[in-house]
Amino acid sequence: MALDQAKKAEIIAKYARGENDTGSTEVQVALITERITYLTDHLKTNKKDHSSRLGLLKLVGQRRRLMRYLKKTNLERWHVIKDALGIRN
Repeated sequence: MALDQAKKAEIIAKYARGENDTGSTEVQVALITERITYLTDHLKTNKKDHSSRLGLLKLVGQRRRLMRYLKKTNLERWHVIKDALGIRN
């Protein structure tokens, strides 16, 4: 399930570093986190949907890689995004 345009624009506006920033690491992590939240809720009601579970695991891995990159390049921004989104580590 793709995010609708209004929700996506709201997330981009909240986590963007500049005016036309749509692809920074923080924005990507925030968008992936929103999709992870949606899929987690979906899988609570549809326990046998294994293809969505596989997609969820791929998204979690992608977010983990982006967070590792952010931690390596800018530790301060990593702490800010981690606390804002409630990501454990």
